Amino acid sequence: MARPDDVPGRSMDGFEGEVAGLGLSDLLQLNARNRFSGCFRIRHDDGLGLIFFRDGEIVHAELGAKIGEEAFWDILEWQTGRFAVEPNVVTARRSIQKGVEHLLLDAHRVIDERRVSGRVRPPPAAPAAPPAAAAPASAAAPAAGGAMAAVEAVRKVPGVANAVVLTREGRRVSADGYEAEVLTGQAVYLAMMGAEFGGIFQAGELRFASVQGTQAHLLVFATKSHYLGVQARPESEIGVVDAAIRAALGGR
Repeated sequence: MARPDDVPGRSMDGFEGEVAGLGLSDLLQLNARNRFSGCFRIRHDDGLGLIFFRDGEIVHAELGAKIGEEAFWDILEWQTGRFAVEPNVVTARRSIQKGVEHLLLDAHRVIDERRVSGRVRPPPAAPAAPPAAAAPASAAAPAAGGAMAAVEAVRKVPGVANAVVLTREGRRVSADGYEAEVLTGQAVYLAMMGAEFGGIFQAGELRFASVQGTQAHLLVFATKSHYLGVQARPESEIGVVDAAIRAALGGR
């Protein structure tokens, strides 16, 4: 069952709790019926599983190096753990195509087969490093080979909280991890919206887009092959951060 559990001193969008038995399955079905969009983070021992919803559909799951249904099966097999629900957190990936009911039925069938066979599965492997993709360097989005160095340079800019480099298809070629996954999804979404508005107003191809928020600001720089997504702190000025990023990457 699921039991809400407030964590003193911690503030976040969404909620946390503990899960045991089939409580996670029940929570997933409930959120599917409510057309939830966001992310479930589930911790069990040293494992961290991520399940992403979009308008009530489960579109992506990952656990270590595993993604899609295989990751979803392993997460659902956990008998205990802690979960956190974060609404409106998006992902650029779609590794699951089945409806929620079909997905859960298949998952329980696989879990039952595993229990009958008594197969012991190894712990999830560490995520594989994203492959680098060759691309011409520019001040807005550097070549994949120098992506990590560029991200580190951008993170040193005053007011910057995080940064990622990704391809136009939404594949990261720099940082990894949950925060990078969230920023990647936000950057791709903003880039898509910017391109759509550019087409509507005949403004040409997207080169730069930004959104000013109360919790954080988002900036996206674009070239023909890559995006640079940047999360800036809410107290910073977008124009100042933009200029500082361009200066930091001007020699790359």
